[in-house]
Amino acid sequence: MGKMVMNTKKNLVVKTNQLNQALQTLSLAEVRIIQLAIVDARETGSGLSTDKPLRIDAIRYANVFETTRQNAYQRMKEAEETLFNRRFTYLDDNGKPIKSRWLQQVQYHDGEGAIELVFTLAVVEGISRINGLEQFFTSYLLEQTTQFDSVYSVRLYELLTQWRTAKKTPCFEIGVFRDQMGLGINEYKAMCDFKKRVLDLATDEINKKSDLKVKYENVKKGRKIVGFSFTVHEKPKAKTNAVSKERDASTADMFTVEGLNDKQLGRIARNPSFVADYNHLVSSTSPAGQDPNAWEFEMINRLKKDASQFKKRPIREYLEY
Repeated sequence: MGKMVMNTKKNLVVKTNQLNQALQTLSLAEVRIIQLAIVDARETGSGLSTDKPLRIDAIRYANVFETTRQNAYQRMKEAEETLFNRRFTYLDDNGKPIKSRWLQQVQYHDGEGAIELVFTLAVVEGISRINGLEQFFTSYLLEQTTQFDSVYSVRLYELLTQWRTAKKTPCFEIGVFRDQMGLGINEYKAMCDFKKRVLDLATDEINKKSDLKVKYENVKKGRKIVGFSFTVHEKPKAKTNAVSKERDASTADMFTVEGLNDKQLGRIARNPSFVADYNHLVSSTSPAGQDPNAWEFEMINRLKKDASQFKKRPIREYLEY
């Protein structure tokens, strides 16, 4: 197959589950700056390191989050003053807590309207270990959270998106859950306030503005609420000309992309031109990067799931070679 270098989907933010569940207290502007840093590092191919600053311009912030340049300047300047001091706690492989900062270095360039930051080792390692270990990570599209007005919505989305396959979460124990949502000890202590100001607000916004449909249930011990469990479903994707009707479980093998069946998709995946065009989609250390049969299986599934990522040439052209 030759060397294959992993290239994640545009605007994909990737975190380890442990890092994703880190106990954090970031403002919405700080979360967005970290999101942009991760996205831009991947999109530009520069990657994350502990010694090379990542630059984010206010105009980039303004465009992505649909705000004014002046507001972006202000949010980024405020974040520069607080982000460096932010800390989080995560668990090591033995279940022992480790405390870390998000950043080891940050600088705001006032005259240029830009911020440069350097992540700590814990963050760099937690994010960059994605290659070949996708099943241990949580990923979400930046676009799904840009419309959120509450930082609680972003945090809850991060927690719930890893359960989209299972469709149901275990119980989120209230104490840990409050920490994961970034709440202080004295914030929204009454359950009615917590639900109204945090939980209901976040679930409503996720349901209205993201690709998920979520619902929570109280988990009680006697009469006391001790936590919450969630159901998590992906919203149906809009129909396109390429896929005019939803896949039926009873005819799974007949499911086609642009009228192509699995056998034809296999021919496309084996086509040397297709391999050359898309071998960057998998890691060289993954099974699909080393074994032609695994590559074919992986590409057929990707074509059937989301053919929009294969745009270098019309799919049918690969059948003509």
